[in-house]
Amino acid sequence: MIRKAVLPVAGFGTRCLPASKAIPKEMITIVDRPVIQYVVQEAVAAGIRDIVLVTHGTKSAIENHFDKHFELEASLEAKGKTELLEELRAIVPADVNIISVRQPEPLGLGHAVLCARPVVGDEEPFVVLLPDVLVDDEGLSRNDLAGMISAYEKTGRAQLMVEEVPRELVHKYGIVAPRGDEPAPGQSCELNGVVEKPAVEDAPSTLSVIGRYVLPGRIFPMLAETAPGAGNEIQLTDAIEQLRQEAGVDAYRMQGKTFDCGHQLGYLEAILAYGRRHPRYGTGFVELLQQYAAEED
Repeated sequence: MIRKAVLPVAGFGTRCLPASKAIPKEMITIVDRPVIQYVVQEAVAAGIRDIVLVTHGTKSAIENHFDKHFELEASLEAKGKTELLEELRAIVPADVNIISVRQPEPLGLGHAVLCARPVVGDEEPFVVLLPDVLVDDEGLSRNDLAGMISAYEKTGRAQLMVEEVPRELVHKYGIVAPRGDEPAPGQSCELNGVVEKPAVEDAPSTLSVIGRYVLPGRIFPMLAETAPGAGNEIQLTDAIEQLRQEAGVDAYRMQGKTFDCGHQLGYLEAILAYGRRHPRYGTGFVELLQQYAAEED
């Protein structure tokens, strides 16, 4: 079983400015909980039990969110606010560990993942989840991360989660080149590589990499030897390409839907999607949407 997940959360969140000037971008809320909590819940639902946060000294709010707040819990209990107390205690299930390591300077995603090496080790596979992206698995019997982990366990090959995008937008994404036919949703296939932001006429597919990876521990020595690339940063994609050449890498095609919460419109769309079905606020939220739509008419 794959039980460890690495979440790189040390970045400045410049795409979310000015909201992220004083608040970590991962702590910006979708309805009633921060983005990072949804991502951790996604990992936990897929069987992950050790969450490794690769963080920075300015991101203590993230660690505090997942820590126990004894005084607050005692106050809620004394006031009889049982439902709210249970919500707080459910942020991190009792059998899940939150582990923090520091990325001392911003040297790229590959370097951020490498910072988790002392915790994960070189001998076992692990997952990487980029917290800018929410993966909505509403209505699925198991979430896409669990499906991708299952694909790794069957093949032994690293997995990149991919999502179909309109062909006219492929120039905005890393696009995979499948070896043979594209996989059906919920399936994976081997790759011939990944092309970064190709021109529409040159794109090998319409499947974009979305920020979910299942990787073997052997990628850590590769990252340690990876020379800085674009922006003088250690690129995770460079190590994945080396891994592909040596052992093969697959693309797992997701069944759900993503929201890029690092972009303002993606963030607003996520609020619409999650707000409409919220068990407490959903009905009222839909009524508000209808009210504003009527005013526009």
